[in-house]
Amino acid sequence: MRASDKAYAALREDIIEWRLAPGTVLAEVEQSERLGVSRTPVREALSRLNAEGLTTAAGGRGVVVTDISLEDIDEMFELRATLEGKAAALAAERGERAVFAQLHADLLRAPELISQDDPARHEYYALVGRLDEAIDAAISNSYLAQAMRSLRVHLVRVRRLAADDAARLNAAAAEHAAIAEAIAAGNAKLAEAATTVHLHRSLSHVKATHSPNEEHHG
Repeated sequence: MRASDKAYAALREDIIEWRLAPGTVLAEVEQSERLGVSRTPVREALSRLNAEGLTTAAGGRGVVVTDISLEDIDEMFELRATLEGKAAALAAERGERAVFAQLHADLLRAPELISQDDPARHEYYALVGRLDEAIDAAISNSYLAQAMRSLRVHLVRVRRLAADDAARLNAAAAEHAAIAEAIAAGNAKLAEAATTVHLHRSLSHVKATHSPNEEHHG
């Protein structure tokens, strides 16, 4: 892995996981020492993070980690509803039904993953990631898939802010299962509607459990 890719991956993960909080100044010298690479790869990594909207130039302070406000979250979900609703409908029209039938079955068993002794719920989120990837592959539209991938980076940050208790995760798993079931049935309208329901409930949950101005612990 190139040094700039290593620096980018490390910084990106630290931002998404809130180890680098909003407002944190990312000084080239400090980050190069922390990551064990020279300043040039760090500069390249920061440029990529700027392009993704995870960091921003803050005048004389240099580069800082961007914040996420409730207004930002509303805007993300507006875009998400447009992109993911259309993607689910296209997947129902173009996807391999057997792939989504298997995902539906796996998602019905998701409560077993959620109840495991894993606070980060890696296996559950990996399963949700498989549904995302299957939809991306099924839609046969690289522009739409890229737009959704770009948005997901910020959505992972939002997810880390929300208090995802087991009850909400079990409900979300059922919503994901409904999306997979509709796609497997080849029902585009139902797939889009199931996606709309899921996004509405997710947004309501995030806004009910998250105060952006409070300090984040986690």
